[in-house]
Amino acid sequence: MQKRDLDHWFVSKVLPLEPLLVRFLRRNWRDVSEISDLRQEVYARTYESAVGGIPAQVKPFIFKIARNLMIDHLRRRQVVSIDSIADLEALNVPTEEVDVERQVSAREELRMLQQALNNVPSRARDVIVLRKVEGLSQREVAERMGITEDTVERQLSNGIRFLAEALLDTDIATGRAGIAIRARKKAEEE
Repeated sequence: MQKRDLDHWFVSKVLPLEPLLVRFLRRNWRDVSEISDLRQEVYARTYESAVGGIPAQVKPFIFKIARNLMIDHLRRRQVVSIDSIADLEALNVPTEEVDVERQVSAREELRMLQQALNNVPSRARDVIVLRKVEGLSQREVAERMGITEDTVERQLSNGIRFLAEALLDTDIATGRAGIAIRARKKAEEE
């Protein structure tokens, strides 16, 4: 494809969708100051992708790029709030790439994790949420809760152990934590 044809396509088909794109970004992205940067990045990704071939349906193509861009930005952040993850489901942009079975499975795993977290003793649960969800340092958690940093460390360890044990009977508890807990339980049984 020639650059001139690609430029014409972009100006005539993509740029007229800007009001819809901006509205979509504002509705789904919390930090309004980042909207124009996101919009520009959507345009850059759209143009780069179209070099390989112009998509048949422009609007779904652009909104899929916008959705994926927001997901990428959230993944790059050190801490992702549970609210942000929930908001991504509300984007409701149809995509054929996501297998329905995987979506259902992921939602079920998130539900089981939430149930397990709800059953963690309250002090340990608060420490887990402050450290792992909100991303506070150990010192900040200690100051906020009025406890020592050693207590924060102990409560975090106890809470994560409680979560791992609660999830052990599910397929979520895999990896090193699941192996270690299974080995410890087996040793206790013998």
